[in-house]
Amino acid sequence: MSALACTPVVLRTPISVKSSFACQPRPKYRTSVSLAAAPATQIGFSDPFVLQLAETLEDSLSPSPLTSLQNLRDASSESLLSTPWPSRRDEAFRFTDTSLIRQAQILPVTQPPHVGKLAIGSEDTNFSHLFIADGFLMNSIPNASSLPDGVFVGSLLSDSSLGIRDKLSSFISDFQWGDMFWSLNGLGAPDVAVIYVPAGVRVETPIHLKYLSVEARESGSKVLPLSNPRVVVVVEDGGEIGIIEEFVSSEGNENKCYWTNSVLEVVIGKGAQVKHSYVQNQSFNSAHIKWTSVKQESTSRYELVEASSGAKLSRHNLHIQQLGPDTETEVSTFHLSAGDQTQDLHSRLIFDHPRAYSRQLHKCIIAHSSGQAVFDGNVRVNRYAQQTDAGQLTRSLLLEPRATVNVKPNLQIIADDVKCSHGAAISDLEEAQLFYMRARGVDLNTARKALVFSFGKEVVDRLPHSYLRKGVEKQVKEVLGRLAAGPTTGHRGRRKRSSRRAAATRLNKKDDGGGGEVGGQFAWPPKLRSFL
Repeated sequence: MSALACTPVVLRTPISVKSSFACQPRPKYRTSVSLAAAPATQIGFSDPFVLQLAETLEDSLSPSPLTSLQNLRDASSESLLSTPWPSRRDEAFRFTDTSLIRQAQILPVTQPPHVGKLAIGSEDTNFSHLFIADGFLMNSIPNASSLPDGVFVGSLLSDSSLGIRDKLSSFISDFQWGDMFWSLNGLGAPDVAVIYVPAGVRVETPIHLKYLSVEARESGSKVLPLSNPRVVVVVEDGGEIGIIEEFVSSEGNENKCYWTNSVLEVVIGKGAQVKHSYVQNQSFNSAHIKWTSVKQESTSRYELVEASSGAKLSRHNLHIQQLGPDTETEVSTFHLSAGDQTQDLHSRLIFDHPRAYSRQLHKCIIAHSSGQAVFDGNVRVNRYAQQTDAGQLTRSLLLEPRATVNVKPNLQIIADDVKCSHGAAISDLEEAQLFYMRARGVDLNTARKALVFSFGKEVVDRLPHSYLRKGVEKQVKEVLGRLAAGPTTGHRGRRKRSSRRAAATRLNKKDDGGGGEVGGQFAWPPKLRSFL
Protein backbone atom coordinates (compact mmCIF):
# COMPACT_ATOMS: atom_id res chain seq x y z
CA MET A 1 0.00 0.00 0.00
CA SER A 2 1.10 3.58 -0.34
CA ALA A 3 0.66 6.87 1.47
CA LEU A 4 1.73 10.50 1.11
CA ALA A 5 5.41 11.05 1.70
CA CYS A 6 6.38 11.85 5.28
CA THR A 7 2.75 11.42 6.41
CA PRO A 8 2.25 8.88 9.21
CA VAL A 9 -0.38 6.27 8.38
CA VAL A 10 -1.84 3.87 10.93
CA LEU A 11 -3.80 0.82 9.77
CA ARG A 12 -6.76 -0.30 11.85
CA THR A 13 -6.73 0.93 15.44
CA PRO A 14 -3.44 2.31 16.76
CA ILE A 15 -2.18 1.21 20.14
CA SER A 16 -1.59 4.03 22.57
CA VAL A 17 1.48 2.76 24.39
CA LYS A 18 2.11 4.61 27.61
CA SER A 19 3.81 1.86 29.56
CA SER A 20 7.45 0.97 29.94
CA PHE A 21 7.72 0.33 26.18
CA ALA A 22 7.89 4.12 25.84
CA CYS A 23 10.41 4.78 28.58
CA GLN A 24 13.29 7.14 27.92
CA PRO A 25 16.81 5.87 27.12
CA ARG A 26 18.81 5.24 30.27
CA PRO A 27 22.39 6.41 30.68
CA LYS A 28 25.25 4.05 31.36
CA TYR A 29 26.41 4.28 34.96
CA ARG A 30 30.02 3.68 35.84
CA THR A 31 29.78 3.59 39.62
CA SER A 32 27.85 1.34 41.96
CA VAL A 33 24.49 2.71 43.04
CA SER A 34 22.94 1.50 46.28
CA LEU A 35 19.19 1.64 46.60
CA ALA A 36 19.46 2.22 50.31
CA ALA A 37 21.62 5.31 49.76
CA ALA A 38 19.39 6.91 47.11
CA PRO A 39 17.92 10.35 47.87
CA ALA A 40 14.50 10.30 49.45
CA THR A 41 13.11 12.64 46.80
CA GLN A 42 14.13 10.17 44.09
CA ILE A 43 12.68 7.16 45.87
CA GLY A 44 9.40 9.01 46.32
CA PHE A 45 8.55 8.52 42.64
CA SER A 46 8.82 4.73 42.85
CA ASP A 47 6.84 1.85 44.25
CA PRO A 48 7.75 0.65 47.78
CA PHE A 49 7.15 -2.94 46.71
CA VAL A 50 9.56 -2.57 43.77
CA LEU A 51 12.17 -0.92 46.00
CA GLN A 52 11.94 -3.69 48.57
CA LEU A 53 12.25 -6.35 45.88
CA ALA A 54 15.21 -4.55 44.28
CA GLU A 55 16.99 -4.24 47.62
CA THR A 56 16.46 -7.95 48.26
CA LEU A 57 17.97 -8.79 44.87
CA GLU A 58 20.86 -6.40 45.45
CA ASP A 59 21.66 -7.98 48.83
CA SER A 60 21.39 -11.53 47.50
CA LEU A 61 24.40 -11.22 45.16
CA SER A 62 28.00 -10.26 45.80
CA PRO A 63 29.58 -7.60 43.53
CA SER A 64 30.57 -8.97 40.14
CA PRO A 65 34.27 -9.01 39.20
CA LEU A 66 33.29 -8.20 35.60
CA THR A 67 32.87 -4.52 34.79
CA SER A 68 30.24 -5.16 32.12
CA LEU A 69 28.04 -7.25 34.41
CA GLN A 70 28.42 -4.84 37.31
CA ASN A 71 27.54 -1.89 35.06
CA LEU A 72 24.39 -3.74 34.02
CA ARG A 73 23.43 -4.26 37.66
CA ASP A 74 24.11 -0.61 38.49
CA ALA A 75 22.02 0.69 35.57
CA SER A 76 19.18 -1.70 36.43
CA SER A 77 19.33 -0.66 40.07
CA GLU A 78 19.10 3.01 39.14
CA SER A 79 16.17 2.51 36.75
CA LEU A 80 14.14 0.68 39.41
CA LEU A 81 14.23 3.77 41.63
CA SER A 82 11.57 5.40 39.46
CA THR A 83 9.75 2.35 38.06
CA PRO A 84 6.37 1.42 39.57
CA TRP A 85 4.89 -2.04 39.53
CA PRO A 86 2.79 -2.46 36.34
CA SER A 87 -0.96 -2.31 36.85
CA ARG A 88 -4.10 -2.64 34.74
CA ARG A 89 -3.99 1.14 34.24
CA ASP A 90 -0.86 0.72 32.10
CA GLU A 91 -1.69 0.13 28.45
CA ALA A 92 0.79 -2.74 28.07
CA PHE A 93 -0.73 -4.53 31.09
CA ARG A 94 -4.37 -3.58 30.60
CA PHE A 95 -5.39 -7.20 30.02
CA THR A 96 -2.64 -8.90 32.05
CA ASP A 97 -3.10 -9.32 35.78
CA THR A 98 0.23 -9.59 37.62
CA SER A 99 -1.30 -9.86 41.10
CA LEU A 100 -0.11 -13.48 41.29
CA ILE A 101 3.40 -12.04 41.70
CA ARG A 102 2.50 -8.78 43.42
CA GLN A 103 0.66 -10.44 46.31
CA ALA A 104 3.36 -13.04 47.00
CA GLN A 105 6.39 -12.96 49.23
CA ILE A 106 9.17 -13.07 46.65
CA LEU A 107 12.29 -14.98 47.64
CA PRO A 108 15.26 -14.72 45.22
CA VAL A 109 17.24 -17.91 44.72
CA THR A 110 20.76 -17.14 45.95
CA GLN A 111 22.55 -20.48 45.62
CA PRO A 112 22.73 -23.00 42.77
CA PRO A 113 20.80 -26.21 43.44
CA HIS A 114 22.57 -29.41 44.34
CA VAL A 115 23.42 -31.46 41.26
CA GLY A 116 21.86 -34.52 42.85
CA LYS A 117 18.43 -32.88 42.70
CA LEU A 118 18.58 -32.50 38.94
CA ALA A 119 17.48 -35.04 36.38
CA ILE A 120 19.86 -33.89 33.66
CA GLY A 121 19.12 -35.70 30.45
CA SER A 122 17.37 -35.42 27.12
CA GLU A 123 15.58 -37.64 24.68
CA ASP A 124 17.63 -36.23 21.82
CA THR A 125 21.40 -36.69 21.75
CA ASN A 126 21.89 -34.63 18.61
CA PHE A 127 22.03 -31.37 20.57
CA SER A 128 24.76 -29.64 22.54
CA HIS A 129 23.09 -29.24 25.94
CA LEU A 130 23.51 -26.42 28.44
CA PHE A 131 21.49 -26.69 31.67
CA ILE A 132 20.46 -23.58 33.59
CA ALA A 133 18.88 -24.27 36.99
CA ASP A 134 17.32 -21.34 38.86
CA GLY A 135 19.46 -18.95 36.80
CA PHE A 136 22.76 -20.77 37.48
CA LEU A 137 24.71 -22.62 34.78
CA MET A 138 25.06 -26.22 35.93
CA ASN A 139 27.40 -27.64 33.31
CA SER A 140 29.54 -26.87 30.31
CA ILE A 141 28.92 -28.26 26.85
CA PRO A 142 29.98 -31.94 27.14
CA ASN A 143 31.04 -32.13 23.50
CA ALA A 144 32.61 -28.66 23.33
CA SER A 145 35.58 -30.08 21.44
CA SER A 146 33.26 -30.92 18.54
CA LEU A 147 32.21 -27.29 18.13
CA PRO A 148 33.95 -25.29 15.37
CA ASP A 149 37.04 -23.31 16.28
CA GLY A 150 36.28 -20.00 17.93
CA VAL A 151 32.77 -20.93 19.06
CA PHE A 152 32.20 -20.41 22.78
CA VAL A 153 29.27 -21.71 24.83
CA GLY A 154 29.39 -21.29 28.59
CA SER A 155 29.48 -18.88 31.50
CA LEU A 156 30.71 -15.32 31.14
CA LEU A 157 32.35 -15.70 34.56
CA SER A 158 34.36 -18.78 33.58
CA ASP A 159 38.07 -18.55 32.89
CA SER A 160 37.58 -19.95 29.39
CA SER A 161 35.66 -16.81 28.38
CA LEU A 162 38.63 -14.49 28.90
CA GLY A 163 39.35 -14.30 25.17
CA ILE A 164 35.90 -12.99 24.21
CA ARG A 165 34.94 -10.84 27.21
CA ASP A 166 36.07 -7.65 25.50
CA LYS A 167 33.97 -8.48 22.42
CA LEU A 168 30.90 -9.15 24.53
CA SER A 169 31.19 -6.19 26.90
CA SER A 170 29.44 -3.84 24.44
CA PHE A 171 26.49 -6.24 24.06
CA ILE A 172 25.86 -6.77 27.78
CA SER A 173 24.23 -3.46 28.54
CA ASP A 174 20.96 -1.87 29.45
CA PHE A 175 18.10 -1.75 26.96
CA GLN A 176 16.12 1.43 26.37
CA TRP A 177 12.89 -0.43 25.58
CA GLY A 178 12.99 -2.67 28.64
CA ASP A 179 10.43 -2.58 31.43
CA MET A 180 10.54 -3.33 35.15
CA PHE A 181 10.94 -7.08 34.61
CA TRP A 182 13.94 -6.47 32.34
CA SER A 183 15.55 -4.32 35.04
CA LEU A 184 14.84 -6.88 37.76
CA ASN A 185 16.64 -9.50 35.68
CA GLY A 186 19.58 -7.16 35.09
CA LEU A 187 19.89 -6.59 38.82
CA GLY A 188 19.33 -10.18 39.94
CA ALA A 189 21.03 -12.33 37.27
CA PRO A 190 23.77 -14.30 39.08
CA ASP A 191 25.57 -15.13 35.82
CA VAL A 192 25.29 -14.69 32.07
CA ALA A 193 25.27 -17.65 29.70
CA VAL A 194 27.10 -16.79 26.49
CA ILE A 195 26.85 -18.26 23.00
CA TYR A 196 29.40 -16.72 20.66
CA VAL A 197 29.87 -17.59 16.96
CA PRO A 198 32.78 -15.92 15.12
CA ALA A 199 32.50 -14.55 11.60
CA GLY A 200 31.87 -17.04 8.80
CA VAL A 201 31.40 -20.05 11.11
CA ARG A 202 28.42 -22.36 10.79
CA VAL A 203 27.45 -24.43 13.85
CA GLU A 204 25.75 -27.59 12.61
CA THR A 205 24.61 -28.85 16.03
CA PRO A 206 21.86 -26.79 17.72
CA ILE A 207 22.56 -25.44 21.19
CA HIS A 208 19.89 -26.69 23.61
CA LEU A 209 19.32 -24.41 26.61
CA LYS A 210 17.23 -26.28 29.15
CA TYR A 211 15.94 -24.09 31.98
CA LEU A 212 15.03 -26.00 35.15
CA SER A 213 13.10 -24.55 38.09
CA VAL A 214 14.27 -26.43 41.18
CA GLU A 215 13.53 -24.09 44.09
CA ALA A 216 9.74 -24.12 44.47
CA ARG A 217 6.93 -24.07 47.03
CA GLU A 218 3.77 -26.10 47.36
CA SER A 219 0.64 -24.95 45.58
CA GLY A 220 -1.13 -22.23 47.56
CA SER A 221 2.03 -21.01 49.28
CA LYS A 222 2.50 -17.25 49.70
CA VAL A 223 6.25 -17.60 49.07
CA LEU A 224 7.37 -17.35 45.44
CA PRO A 225 11.01 -18.29 44.66
CA LEU A 226 12.46 -16.05 41.94
CA SER A 227 15.15 -16.95 39.41
CA ASN A 228 16.69 -14.59 36.82
CA PRO A 229 18.40 -16.52 34.00
CA ARG A 230 20.10 -14.36 31.38
CA VAL A 231 21.57 -15.46 28.03
CA VAL A 232 23.47 -13.47 25.39
CA VAL A 233 23.84 -14.82 21.83
CA VAL A 234 26.28 -13.05 19.49
CA VAL A 235 26.65 -14.28 15.90
CA GLU A 236 29.28 -12.42 13.89
CA ASP A 237 29.02 -11.65 10.16
CA GLY A 238 28.14 -14.69 8.08
CA GLY A 239 27.73 -17.05 11.04
CA GLU A 240 24.88 -19.55 11.49
CA ILE A 241 23.49 -21.29 14.56
CA GLY A 242 20.33 -22.88 15.96
CA ILE A 243 19.18 -22.04 19.50
CA ILE A 244 16.63 -24.09 21.46
CA GLU A 245 15.15 -22.75 24.70
CA GLU A 246 13.10 -25.19 26.76
CA PHE A 247 11.56 -24.12 30.08
CA VAL A 248 10.40 -26.97 32.32
CA SER A 249 9.96 -27.81 35.99
CA SER A 250 12.42 -30.12 37.65
CA GLU A 251 11.21 -33.57 38.66
CA GLY A 252 8.62 -33.30 41.44
CA ASN A 253 7.89 -29.59 40.86
CA GLU A 254 5.31 -29.97 38.10
CA ASN A 255 2.52 -28.38 40.21
CA LYS A 256 4.50 -26.11 42.52
CA CYS A 257 4.88 -22.32 42.75
CA TYR A 258 7.86 -20.31 41.47
CA TRP A 259 8.66 -17.34 39.26
CA THR A 260 11.03 -17.46 36.28
CA ASN A 261 12.08 -14.01 35.01
CA SER A 262 14.21 -14.67 31.92
CA VAL A 263 16.06 -12.47 29.40
CA LEU A 264 17.57 -13.48 26.06
CA GLU A 265 19.60 -11.02 23.97
CA VAL A 266 20.44 -11.94 20.36
CA VAL A 267 22.80 -9.93 18.16
CA ILE A 268 22.97 -11.07 14.51
CA GLY A 269 25.76 -9.73 12.29
CA LYS A 270 25.70 -9.02 8.56
CA GLY A 271 24.57 -12.02 6.54
CA ALA A 272 24.27 -14.19 9.66
CA GLN A 273 21.38 -16.54 10.46
CA VAL A 274 19.78 -17.61 13.74
CA LYS A 275 17.02 -20.22 14.09
CA HIS A 276 15.39 -19.87 17.48
CA SER A 277 12.99 -22.40 19.03
CA TYR A 278 11.27 -21.57 22.33
CA VAL A 279 9.10 -24.06 24.26
CA GLN A 280 7.53 -23.17 27.60
CA ASN A 281 5.91 -25.92 29.70
CA GLN A 282 6.30 -24.85 33.31
CA SER A 283 4.05 -25.54 36.29
CA PHE A 284 0.42 -24.40 36.06
CA ASN A 285 0.96 -22.62 39.41
CA SER A 286 4.06 -20.69 38.33
CA ALA A 287 4.73 -17.29 36.80
CA HIS A 288 6.81 -17.03 33.64
CA ILE A 289 7.99 -13.64 32.37
CA LYS A 290 10.36 -13.62 29.40
CA TRP A 291 12.11 -10.90 27.41
CA THR A 292 13.64 -11.57 23.98
CA SER A 293 15.62 -8.75 22.35
CA VAL A 294 16.90 -9.28 18.79
CA LYS A 295 19.12 -6.92 16.79
CA GLN A 296 19.57 -7.66 13.10
CA GLU A 297 22.31 -6.25 10.89
CA SER A 298 21.95 -6.02 7.10
CA THR A 299 21.09 -9.18 5.09
CA SER A 300 20.69 -11.19 8.30
CA ARG A 301 17.91 -13.68 9.00
CA TYR A 302 16.09 -14.48 12.25
CA GLU A 303 13.47 -17.19 12.62
CA LEU A 304 11.48 -17.82 15.82
CA VAL A 305 9.07 -20.69 16.48
CA GLU A 306 7.37 -20.61 19.88
CA ALA A 307 5.03 -23.01 21.68
CA SER A 308 3.78 -21.97 25.11
CA SER A 309 1.33 -24.02 27.18
CA GLY A 310 2.55 -23.81 30.78
CA ALA A 311 2.46 -21.39 33.74
CA LYS A 312 -0.51 -19.72 35.39
CA LEU A 313 0.82 -16.36 34.18
CA SER A 314 2.97 -16.44 31.04
CA ARG A 315 4.12 -13.31 29.22
CA HIS A 316 6.61 -13.04 26.37
CA ASN A 317 7.93 -9.61 25.42
CA LEU A 318 9.51 -9.87 21.96
CA HIS A 319 11.46 -6.90 20.56
CA ILE A 320 13.11 -7.09 17.13
CA GLN A 321 15.16 -4.12 15.89
CA GLN A 322 16.45 -3.79 12.33
CA LEU A 323 19.96 -2.28 12.14
CA GLY A 324 20.54 -2.57 8.39
CA PRO A 325 18.77 -3.17 5.05
CA ASP A 326 17.60 -6.43 3.47
CA THR A 327 16.79 -8.30 6.68
CA GLU A 328 14.45 -11.30 6.93
CA THR A 329 12.34 -12.03 10.00
CA GLU A 330 9.85 -14.85 10.54
CA VAL A 331 7.93 -15.27 13.79
CA SER A 332 5.52 -18.19 14.38
CA THR A 333 3.93 -18.56 17.82
CA PHE A 334 1.40 -20.94 19.34
CA HIS A 335 -0.22 -20.43 22.76
CA LEU A 336 -2.50 -22.88 24.57
CA SER A 337 -4.52 -21.90 27.64
CA ALA A 338 -6.00 -25.11 29.02
CA GLY A 339 -6.88 -23.98 32.55
CA ASP A 340 -7.01 -20.87 34.70
CA GLN A 341 -4.10 -19.43 32.72
CA THR A 342 -3.05 -16.23 31.00
CA GLN A 343 -0.95 -16.58 27.85
CA ASP A 344 0.36 -13.19 26.74
CA LEU A 345 2.51 -12.18 23.75
CA HIS A 346 3.64 -8.58 23.29
CA SER A 347 5.73 -8.22 20.14
CA ARG A 348 7.36 -5.16 18.60
CA LEU A 349 9.10 -5.17 15.21
CA ILE A 350 10.84 -1.92 14.25
CA PHE A 351 12.15 -1.33 10.73
CA ASP A 352 14.43 1.63 10.04
CA HIS A 353 16.15 0.49 6.83
CA PRO A 354 15.00 -0.45 3.30
CA ARG A 355 13.82 -3.79 1.93
CA ALA A 356 12.95 -5.59 5.14
CA TYR A 357 10.89 -8.77 4.89
CA SER A 358 8.87 -10.06 7.84
CA ARG A 359 6.08 -12.55 8.45
CA GLN A 360 4.34 -13.06 11.79
CA LEU A 361 1.79 -15.80 12.50
CA HIS A 362 0.24 -16.11 15.95
CA LYS A 363 -2.26 -18.80 16.93
CA CYS A 364 -3.82 -19.42 20.32
CA ILE A 365 -6.37 -21.84 21.74
CA ILE A 366 -8.36 -21.08 24.89
CA ALA A 367 -9.84 -24.35 26.12
CA HIS A 368 -11.09 -23.34 29.57
CA SER A 369 -13.80 -20.97 30.76
CA SER A 370 -11.25 -19.19 33.01
CA GLY A 371 -8.54 -19.15 30.36
CA GLN A 372 -7.27 -15.95 28.80
CA ALA A 373 -4.98 -15.04 25.91
CA VAL A 374 -3.49 -11.68 24.97
CA PHE A 375 -1.83 -10.66 21.73
CA ASP A 376 -0.40 -7.17 21.23
CA GLY A 377 1.55 -7.08 17.97
CA ASN A 378 3.20 -3.84 16.89
CA VAL A 379 4.95 -3.45 13.53
CA ARG A 380 6.45 -0.02 12.86
CA VAL A 381 7.80 0.90 9.43
CA ASN A 382 9.72 4.15 9.79
CA ARG A 383 10.46 6.78 7.16
CA TYR A 384 13.59 5.27 5.63
CA ALA A 385 12.33 1.68 5.60
CA GLN A 386 11.19 1.88 1.97
CA GLN A 387 10.14 -1.24 0.03
CA THR A 388 9.41 -3.10 3.25
CA ASP A 389 7.24 -6.22 2.96
CA ALA A 390 5.61 -6.98 6.32
CA GLY A 391 2.71 -9.30 7.07
CA GLN A 392 1.00 -10.13 10.37
CA LEU A 393 -1.83 -12.59 11.05
CA THR A 394 -3.33 -13.74 14.34
CA ARG A 395 -5.99 -16.42 14.79
CA SER A 396 -7.68 -17.37 18.05
CA LEU A 397 -9.88 -20.37 18.80
CA LEU A 398 -12.30 -20.14 21.74
CA LEU A 399 -13.60 -23.50 22.94
CA GLU A 400 -15.62 -22.30 25.95
CA PRO A 401 -18.34 -19.61 26.10
CA ARG A 402 -16.54 -17.61 28.82
CA ALA A 403 -13.04 -17.98 27.40
CA THR A 404 -11.38 -14.62 26.75
CA VAL A 405 -8.96 -13.36 24.15
CA ASN A 406 -7.76 -9.78 23.66
CA VAL A 407 -6.16 -9.12 20.28
CA LYS A 408 -4.57 -5.81 19.28
CA PRO A 409 -2.77 -5.95 15.93
CA ASN A 410 -1.06 -2.65 15.19
CA LEU A 411 0.66 -1.69 11.94
CA GLN A 412 2.19 1.80 11.85
CA ILE A 413 3.58 3.04 8.54
CA ILE A 414 5.56 6.22 7.95
CA ALA A 415 7.37 5.15 4.76
CA ASP A 416 5.48 5.69 1.48
CA ASP A 417 6.66 2.70 -0.63
CA VAL A 418 5.76 -0.44 1.30
CA LYS A 419 3.71 -3.63 1.10
CA CYS A 420 2.17 -4.33 4.50
CA SER A 421 -0.88 -6.17 5.81
CA HIS A 422 -2.32 -7.55 9.01
CA GLY A 423 -5.45 -9.33 10.13
CA ALA A 424 -7.16 -11.05 13.03
CA ALA A 425 -9.77 -13.80 13.34
CA ILE A 426 -11.51 -14.95 16.53
CA SER A 427 -13.98 -17.83 16.42
CA ASP A 428 -14.99 -21.20 17.79
CA LEU A 429 -15.23 -24.43 15.82
CA GLU A 430 -17.30 -24.10 12.66
CA GLU A 431 -20.45 -26.22 12.57
CA ALA A 432 -19.90 -26.87 8.86
CA GLN A 433 -16.51 -28.44 9.56
CA LEU A 434 -17.94 -30.64 12.32
CA PHE A 435 -20.82 -31.69 10.06
CA TYR A 436 -18.37 -32.54 7.26
CA MET A 437 -16.45 -34.93 9.50
CA ARG A 438 -19.51 -36.45 11.20
CA ALA A 439 -21.04 -37.14 7.78
CA ARG A 440 -17.99 -39.32 7.10
CA GLY A 441 -18.40 -41.44 10.21
CA VAL A 442 -16.26 -39.48 12.70
CA ASP A 443 -17.92 -39.07 16.10
CA LEU A 444 -18.38 -35.56 17.50
CA ASN A 445 -15.75 -35.79 20.25
CA THR A 446 -13.05 -37.07 17.89
CA ALA A 447 -13.98 -34.47 15.28
CA ARG A 448 -13.61 -31.65 17.81
CA LYS A 449 -10.24 -32.92 18.97
CA ALA A 450 -8.94 -33.37 15.42
CA LEU A 451 -9.97 -29.88 14.33
CA VAL A 452 -8.42 -28.26 17.39
CA PHE A 453 -5.24 -30.28 17.01
CA SER A 454 -4.86 -29.33 13.35
CA PHE A 455 -5.41 -25.66 14.21
CA GLY A 456 -2.25 -25.53 16.33
CA LYS A 457 -0.28 -28.00 14.24
CA GLU A 458 0.40 -25.38 11.57
CA VAL A 459 2.81 -23.67 13.97
CA VAL A 460 4.00 -26.78 15.82
CA ASP A 461 5.14 -28.35 12.54
CA ARG A 462 7.51 -25.42 12.06
CA LEU A 463 9.59 -26.49 15.06
CA PRO A 464 12.78 -27.67 13.35
CA HIS A 465 13.43 -30.71 15.57
CA SER A 466 11.28 -33.81 16.07
CA TYR A 467 12.19 -33.94 19.77
CA LEU A 468 10.41 -30.62 20.32
CA ARG A 469 7.49 -31.35 18.01
CA LYS A 470 6.67 -34.65 19.70
CA GLY A 471 6.81 -33.04 23.14
CA VAL A 472 4.45 -30.20 22.21
CA GLU A 473 2.06 -32.53 20.37
CA LYS A 474 1.91 -34.75 23.44
CA GLN A 475 0.98 -31.77 25.63
CA VAL A 476 -1.75 -30.65 23.22
CA LYS A 477 -3.23 -34.16 23.00
CA GLU A 478 -3.30 -34.44 26.79
CA VAL A 479 -5.28 -31.22 26.96
CA LEU A 480 -7.62 -32.34 24.21
CA GLY A 481 -8.18 -35.60 26.05
CA ARG A 482 -9.85 -33.61 28.82
CA LEU A 483 -12.22 -31.82 26.47
CA ALA A 484 -15.76 -33.15 26.63
CA ALA A 485 -18.05 -33.12 23.66
CA GLY A 486 -20.63 -30.38 23.89
CA PRO A 487 -22.22 -27.51 22.03
CA THR A 488 -19.85 -25.77 19.67
CA THR A 489 -20.92 -22.26 20.65
CA GLY A 490 -22.56 -20.32 23.42
CA HIS A 491 -25.23 -17.66 22.96
CA ARG A 492 -22.61 -14.92 23.06
CA GLY A 493 -20.68 -16.60 20.25
CA ARG A 494 -23.78 -16.99 18.11
CA ARG A 495 -24.46 -13.26 18.15
CA LYS A 496 -21.06 -12.61 16.52
CA ARG A 497 -20.94 -15.65 14.31
CA SER A 498 -21.71 -13.93 10.98
CA SER A 499 -18.99 -11.32 11.34
CA ARG A 500 -16.49 -13.83 12.67
CA ARG A 501 -17.14 -16.28 9.85
CA ALA A 502 -16.77 -13.55 7.21
CA ALA A 503 -13.50 -12.34 8.71
CA ALA A 504 -12.12 -15.87 8.99
CA THR A 505 -13.06 -16.64 5.38
CA ARG A 506 -11.34 -13.51 4.09
CA LEU A 507 -8.17 -14.35 5.99
CA ASN A 508 -8.17 -18.00 4.90
CA LYS A 509 -8.30 -16.97 1.25
CA LYS A 510 -4.90 -15.38 1.79
CA ASP A 511 -3.45 -18.11 4.02
CA ASP A 512 -4.74 -21.64 3.55
CA GLY A 513 -2.19 -23.33 5.83
CA GLY A 514 -3.28 -25.63 8.60
CA GLY A 515 -6.71 -26.37 7.22
CA GLY A 516 -9.86 -24.33 7.47
CA GLU A 517 -12.30 -22.71 5.09
CA VAL A 518 -10.71 -21.82 1.77
CA GLY A 519 -13.05 -20.03 -0.58
CA GLY A 520 -15.98 -21.14 1.62
CA GLN A 521 -15.17 -24.89 1.43
CA PHE A 522 -13.55 -27.01 4.09
CA ALA A 523 -10.04 -28.30 3.35
CA TRP A 524 -8.63 -31.28 5.24
CA PRO A 525 -5.81 -30.20 7.58
CA PRO A 526 -2.40 -31.75 6.81
CA LYS A 527 -1.59 -35.03 8.57
CA LEU A 528 -5.11 -35.23 10.00
CA ARG A 529 -5.56 -38.86 9.05
CA SER A 530 -2.55 -39.80 11.21
CA PHE A 531 -4.30 -38.26 14.21
CA LEU A 532 -7.56 -40.09 13.52
